[in-house]
Amino acid sequence: MKSAPAEANSASPRLEVRRLGMTFGSVQVLRDINVTVAPGEIHAVCGENGAGKSTLMKILSGIHRPTTGEVFFEGKPAHYHSVSDAEAAGIMMIHQEFTLASSLTVQQNFFLGRELLTGPFFRDREMDAKTRDALALVGCSVTPNRRIIDLSVSECQLVEIAKMLARNASVLILDEPTAVLTRREVRLLLQRIRELSDRGVSILYVSHKLDEILAIAHRVTILRDGRLVLTENVTALSEARIVRHMVGREIDELFRPKEKVADSDQPALEVEKFRVEKFIDDASFSLQRGEILGFAGLIGSGRTELWEGILGLRPGHGTIRRNGRTMRFKNYTDALFKGHVAYLSEDRKGKGILLDFKLRPNATLAALRRICGFVLSAKKEEAAWQAMIKTYDIHAASFDVPARLLSGGNQQKLALGKLLATNPEVVVLDEPTRGIDTGAKQQIYALIHQLAEAGKAVVVISSELPEIIGLCHRVAVLANKRIAAIAEGPDINEETIMRHATGVARETAGLAA
Repeated sequence: MKSAPAEANSASPRLEVRRLGMTFGSVQVLRDINVTVAPGEIHAVCGENGAGKSTLMKILSGIHRPTTGEVFFEGKPAHYHSVSDAEAAGIMMIHQEFTLASSLTVQQNFFLGRELLTGPFFRDREMDAKTRDALALVGCSVTPNRRIIDLSVSECQLVEIAKMLARNASVLILDEPTAVLTRREVRLLLQRIRELSDRGVSILYVSHKLDEILAIAHRVTILRDGRLVLTENVTALSEARIVRHMVGREIDELFRPKEKVADSDQPALEVEKFRVEKFIDDASFSLQRGEILGFAGLIGSGRTELWEGILGLRPGHGTIRRNGRTMRFKNYTDALFKGHVAYLSEDRKGKGILLDFKLRPNATLAALRRICGFVLSAKKEEAAWQAMIKTYDIHAASFDVPARLLSGGNQQKLALGKLLATNPEVVVLDEPTRGIDTGAKQQIYALIHQLAEAGKAVVVISSELPEIIGLCHRVAVLANKRIAAIAEGPDINEETIMRHATGVARETAGLAA
């Protein structure tokens, strides 16, 4: 049975937070936080979006200075004025979005800004050797001369960790480290993290994936509304208990029973023999009104690229019919306003919302003509915004702020509200719950069910198999640049989907033949 390192309860933790508070303007986001982290401890931090996790991690990594309270490192006050100060002490944060320079090599990323020189010349052999040593610590077989752009996502994650270890990290802060990894890559990364813990590196592990937390953490700290609710040994916790403390209430089943989809002679959308160069050779499917159709497959299988091709966001070729009428979407504007097909990108920060715009224009921009007609009306726009706040349960300390200051879950609800304000008939949602907490997931799942019940045709593209299985009436599985199978009924299960996604079902069928 797993237990925290003995030092977790000792008088000399590696990292300690005492009565920490943080205020931005008139908004207090952290109140009286007390946390300790022992040498070699894997300490998970949980909470809903907006609970204060990110702010706490930014304080520990030197991005913010606390308004009240103190941070102690190795028993001494840690007054960090910058990220460089924290890194010099050995506290380093690996963000969910990688900070690697994609055009440079692994070695160049390791030593960027701190190159080893003899006069004007680089000591490449020495830098290569140090890079290899650090990569070996995390079991990464990538060579120092490989460019970042040529690496897989999981390799980039290991390179980020190795880079920090090369700088003598004694505390690693990992923010949603498995958000874009496959199940196999997740298992390998968790094993590497355990090995780092065994070598004495302290890990702060921030994640919404409770199964991972229960599998890897020694202790768990739960935040809610900027306050510390609980710090407990993981052996005393379950997913249900963690969720209850995170949201302050019991969470019912995330997924409603699936309503039967009414038969129709004319689907809402039909796609035949669709091709997207380099990604999809052949995709054919139909989508009914009131149906939730899932798109599953391994990372790199072309799920997103297929839909970008269909919606005119990248070149694609094939037959598309909307309500029986053949159409070709030249661009996304065509798809949205002529085809009434709306798309929520998996990149909500880059493509879903305008981070530096305030909330109301973000929410109404795409549907201003529908809301106001041909003459802009601030009154009508405000009424639409207030209705959206209520419908999608959008929360913010102030609504007169840029969208970047919202929590991840509220950003996602804002992006969904903006999308649905256009009143589309077909709704395509790409990774609709990536990086958001359980409470926000439940709200978005309920909204997806409501869309289908209202007769909308809904597509869900997701890497999360429980999400695909729980939500969808049918599931299109992509593999080898084509739709390998469309599962329905009892075949919508993890084993069947993964057999098609990995090509095992095809190989088995070939052997049987």
